Amino acid sequence: MIGVFDSGVGGLSILKALRRELPAHDFTYFADTGYAPYGGQGDAYIIDRSRAVARTLVEDHGAQVLVIACNTATAAAVHVLRQDYPQLPIIGVEPALKPAAALTRTGRVGVMATRFTVGSAKFLSLLDTLKGQAEFVLQPCDGLVDAIEAHDGARIAQLCEQYTRAMGSFGTAPGRIDTLVLGCTHYIFAKDVLVPLVGAGVTILETGEPVARQTRRILESSSLLRCEGRGRVYLLTTGSSPALQGESQRRLC
Repeated sequence: MIGVFDSGVGGLSILKALRRELPAHDFTYFADTGYAPYGGQGDAYIIDRSRAVARTLVEDHGAQVLVIACNTATAAAVHVLRQDYPQLPIIGVEPALKPAAALTRTGRVGVMATRFTVGSAKFLSLLDTLKGQAEFVLQPCDGLVDAIEAHDGARIAQLCEQYTRAMGSFGTAPGRIDTLVLGCTHYIFAKDVLVPLVGAGVTILETGEPVARQTRRILESSSLLRCEGRGRVYLLTTGSSPALQGESQRRLC
């Protein structure tokens, strides 16, 4: 069984990609909604919650692989969880800065993420490796995760407009941002709002498919890959179980 967790419903975007890539595997998805959002918290809080969720998935539910489907939790806690479970394959997510640097033609890349992610040592270290390859315009998006969790369409639209406007001009002309990285797994659920704001010519990158491919590689190398049958999805949450069930039916179809 593959354990997948996020602070809320954002990681369902990762789970969807995982299920496409690994249809024979069982998944248990843990939404830590009762303690969300993670993005506005400090390291100690996020590490504590990540450990609690990992303990449930690994020790209580027998996860053989763990996918941290949250940029903030990866930045804060992936190194701690790998120390806690040294024999367990653990896959984290990170904003798609490297693919963006390779794709951009104008040399300007926008990055939307939580305030914690853009200020984390892990993110800044990744950014440092790409010096000279592109100009990255970083935009903390306070409140956007909450709005997506609440299905507050008006608030999502208002925040997306506010943050894209703050980043500058988008487009394929010289000097404009032609590639936008969604550095939080929740933000893909605002893509329909973002596309009209930035323009259809702007490439929008998220992390679901790369994480799914990496998980497959790890399963193959660990002799854990299953190729027959159809896996099931189990749901856990510290929030409302009916709400998560509804979200899974909406987001995974």
